[in-house]
Amino acid sequence: MYMVESKGGAIACMLFSLLLLGTWPALLTLLERRGRFPQHTYLDYTITNLLAAVIIALTFGQFGPSTPEMPNFLTQLSQDNWPSVLFAMAGGMVLSLGNLSTQYAFAFLGLSVTEVVSASITGVIGIILTSATSIFLKPVQGVGKMTCAIPFVMTGTTLNYCLDGKIYKAEIMFSGVACFLVVVSLGSAVHSFNNADNKTKLGNYSNDCRDGVRTNGVTSFRPTNFNQATNDQWHTLKDGVPHLTVYTAFFYFSSFCFVIAMVLNLTFLYYPVLNAPKSSFKAYLNDWNGRGWALLAGLVCGFGNGLQFMGGQAAGYAAADAVQALPLVSTFWGVILFGEYRRSSRMTYALLAGMLLMFTAAVAILMASSGHRK
Repeated sequence: MYMVESKGGAIACMLFSLLLLGTWPALLTLLERRGRFPQHTYLDYTITNLLAAVIIALTFGQFGPSTPEMPNFLTQLSQDNWPSVLFAMAGGMVLSLGNLSTQYAFAFLGLSVTEVVSASITGVIGIILTSATSIFLKPVQGVGKMTCAIPFVMTGTTLNYCLDGKIYKAEIMFSGVACFLVVVSLGSAVHSFNNADNKTKLGNYSNDCRDGVRTNGVTSFRPTNFNQATNDQWHTLKDGVPHLTVYTAFFYFSSFCFVIAMVLNLTFLYYPVLNAPKSSFKAYLNDWNGRGWALLAGLVCGFGNGLQFMGGQAAGYAAADAVQALPLVSTFWGVILFGEYRRSSRMTYALLAGMLLMFTAAVAILMASSGHRK
């Protein structure tokens, strides 16, 4: 089994993951702009997203000899590791719901703001999670008591920090968290001013409805339980059972993501949400308009997630959250391909620039805080 062992290799995985995870939303947005049914698009996307996880597991997860401490992917499938498997599957469920809500949000907020705000919210989970982490996490041998009494709103990064055994420079990492909070506020302001600009440019045209699909209030939230699935910091596995490797955990993670997405979108074909058009399974099978782009988006997202987790296994999952810089890539595609913010006001441009600069600072600070897993 191939493992990323150096910090340099981990950063390379994160950067490549950043490019991929910032590109797949642009592909889905392209299909949304062309009027393809969102249910059709997401069904296609889901299939190849799982395919990417299978390819990664059967290649990187099978390279080299299998050992009792680090078994290969196929060996782990028959082991009694269900507590960790369930954590991975729970993470896949949340990711599936987040990605689905993001697709509908693209139509309302646009590619740039949706990705920036959703990525920042993924970073920011709240005081409740911080308190729960402090209460329920047990001390880990060689690490000391795992307390997280940080006196401000924290993030998914907070939980990863605790679960990773505090291998980061906390005073640096939590400064990045504060920057993410500022980004969320700026993203809201950008959308508000851009909405006003659009109303000015388009007169009485309402931006609350596009192509008959109402998307008010849709937001994306995509935290995962992947850290606990591979590190077992809550000691749920039986003695002698090895931790899930990153490839096995990613396979279960993606498999349950696939199941949830298929069930929901097959239901949405006949019972659409947000006034989306009604469809059928037969209509989906016959809809080849843009199918190639949707299938490509699934592969791109799947390989991007896989690289993020590979990097996180080496440098820590809180540092791997640096790929939340993906909105910088998505904003580039949004401006270049879709003409977002074209002929907007100076205030909108200033807020957009401030949002992206603050986001860049947050990600840079997060990467600077990374350690190396022993």
